[in-house]
Amino acid sequence: MNKKAVILLIVILGIVIGVGYILTKGEKRSNYKKGAYRVGILSGLNLFSGIADSFIQEMTGLGYVDGKNITYDLQKTNFEPDKEKLILKKFVDEKVDLILAYNTEAALEAKEATKGTDIPVVFANAFTEGNNLVNSIRAPGGNITGVRYPNTDVAIRRLEVLHEVVPQVKQIWLPYQKGYPSVPAELDVVRPAAKSLGLTLIEFPSENLVALQAELANRAKNKDLGFGAVLFIPESLSTTKEAFAAIAKYTRVKKIPVGGSSVTLDDYGTVFAVTVDTSEIGVLAARLANKILQGTSAGIIPVVSPETYLILNAKMASELGINLSESLLNKANKVIR
Repeated sequence: MNKKAVILLIVILGIVIGVGYILTKGEKRSNYKKGAYRVGILSGLNLFSGIADSFIQEMTGLGYVDGKNITYDLQKTNFEPDKEKLILKKFVDEKVDLILAYNTEAALEAKEATKGTDIPVVFANAFTEGNNLVNSIRAPGGNITGVRYPNTDVAIRRLEVLHEVVPQVKQIWLPYQKGYPSVPAELDVVRPAAKSLGLTLIEFPSENLVALQAELANRAKNKDLGFGAVLFIPESLSTTKEAFAAIAKYTRVKKIPVGGSSVTLDDYGTVFAVTVDTSEIGVLAARLANKILQGTSAGIIPVVSPETYLILNAKMASELGINLSESLLNKANKVIR
């Protein structure tokens, strides 16, 4: 083959590759306009079901219009792992373009269900400590990234706020679900913080609700529960109405404040909550999803965290004879009066 023929062949190959690239890019844009993106959403806990609403709203603001260039398949469960597995299998079988899964258990199931596929997963409101959800915050790895629940930050802040609410209290009862994966990391930061504040933590790792009730009944026999406040750290036990009802049976009569998460029972509730805004979680998850749908690999996108959010229940504090300081009230994002 002479020199001219070689040059001509190179030129032809260049044209073919260039045309192919243009067609491929054009097809991608065309599919985008036709609504090729399909997103499966698994809401694994009713308490946080609103995350999907803010996610979809933010996606709309980013240019993804439901029924035009994107479609959503929203499925809800509530502590139902078997049902979650079936839903995720459906998403995988249908080859959705992205899965949004929350909270921790649903996110772990989504990671497992998508193994061996190229389906990216965005988790939301999930713990990243004490499990294998991600390799690290900076480099989550594989096909996953998401919005973590900043549980260690929240746990420390809850302790600090409780100390501000009742600075005279030195004995704090700390019940939690025994064996819950995120708890060890939280205790690792809360224990030294309590010591530095001169506080004694009376930890109670509870097997279940019955064990919690029995522990409280046993303490009440002495007509002194042995603590002046109750603190909830981020875990599963303190999110249930049943557990709070068992605790409220004793704390309300003795005017012992309970704080940490936002729980109410009739006209009685926690004095404060340090948590996160679920609508912000949905917004952050949408921004991650947008990056992925635009071509960035999920595993190289750093995990993000929402800001903490302080709610003070001034009405409940007043009922318990607690005067909330102006300094604390000024720090609150929301005050219930």
